[in-house]
Amino acid sequence: MKKKKRVIFHVDVNSAYLSWEAVYRLHHLGGHTDLREQVSAVGGDAALRHGIILAKSIPAKRYGIRTGETIVEARRKCPDLILVPPNYGLYEKCSAAFMDILRQYSPDVEQYSVDEAFVDMSGTEGLWGGAKSAAERIKNQIRDTLGFTVNIGISENKLLAKMASDFRKPDRVHTLWKEEIPEKMWGLPVIDLFFAGRATADKLFRLGIRTVGELAHADPALLKLHLKKHGEVIWAFANGMDVSVVQSEPPANKGYGNSTTIAFDVTDASTAKLVLLALAETVGTRLREAQVRAEVIAVGIKSSDFSYKSHQMILKNATDITSEIHKYACRLFDELWDGAPIRHLGLHTSRIRDGVDMRQMDLFDETDYEKLKKRDAAVDQIRRRYGIDSVKRAAFTECPIDHMSGGISREKRSVDYTKIRVS
Repeated sequence: MKKKKRVIFHVDVNSAYLSWEAVYRLHHLGGHTDLREQVSAVGGDAALRHGIILAKSIPAKRYGIRTGETIVEARRKCPDLILVPPNYGLYEKCSAAFMDILRQYSPDVEQYSVDEAFVDMSGTEGLWGGAKSAAERIKNQIRDTLGFTVNIGISENKLLAKMASDFRKPDRVHTLWKEEIPEKMWGLPVIDLFFAGRATADKLFRLGIRTVGELAHADPALLKLHLKKHGEVIWAFANGMDVSVVQSEPPANKGYGNSTTIAFDVTDASTAKLVLLALAETVGTRLREAQVRAEVIAVGIKSSDFSYKSHQMILKNATDITSEIHKYACRLFDELWDGAPIRHLGLHTSRIRDGVDMRQMDLFDETDYEKLKKRDAAVDQIRRRYGIDSVKRAAFTECPIDHMSGGISREKRSVDYTKIRVS
């Protein structure tokens, strides 16, 4: 009996952050101007040195404005650019509502990011009809219920479905079955291929490979010679090969970390170590919440000239204790920092172990780790109940540094719309 073709959807919100902001202003704040139809973008606060473009409208794209470039660069291209602040609290709510609709159609939904997901629709024809009609139904329900649009790519694997969702936007359904690859994918520039970034594309250009089709027909041995394992991966992708499955249960984290861009250049070790303490607070909290411990700690420093370096160490005992994480982070910092003004600090952990504490005894270490663990547990409980600011270390009381830094910074989690003119 012939094996049935798998049916995978990739559902991608069009200009997600900007769309969610536009819908919120139109339907909840009484606005009349649709940001999606203006030359507009979502961007961080340049005064806090978070000044990059996070999302842009289709009209802004026509000016050459790109996600990831600085606000200064974007305004140079279009001085009249409408810039709105990020609101991650709103984005999380919109994302959850979007995922809830997808789960109405299949139990196999893999959230790939805040604004995109894979859905395994194999075997659902009896419920929702053919793939295209089911995709149209999902797309229209999201638009009519939540107010924003999505693109849906359809194929028999995740790679091709993701490629298809990037075709013409917005509010579209596209197929990219394997038999459609030569017509729909091979003519694209190699930089449009998933997993082929700008650096990879530059190497391929030097090999005379400019399109996905040329990559698909290249010698895999040549690609491996110049790009190592990555060359084999992108050759397979160019030929539409992908065996990954939709994972409705997310895999366990391989590491926990946080980083922060500081609003001013840090030029003294004591302030830098205070930032590391704030990062250790958030990283330690996440480790304990997941009931895991970390065996490797790493610190990264980005200087004011944007140069970056990092250093890591393997611990004798895996830990989730905030003060212990901070102690080793400070040791790494002292070994790494050359005195240059610091713009950005990161604290990351890896080699994650389960939460069972099998600490190796040390006759010369008199630290009461059980007491530290109980202290952290008590603080976590209070913060869960009364908010993260209910308990704060004394070192942060007269300090401009957020006592729990990293990840999505506090000013990006909500917006005071009373201070913003919504037209």
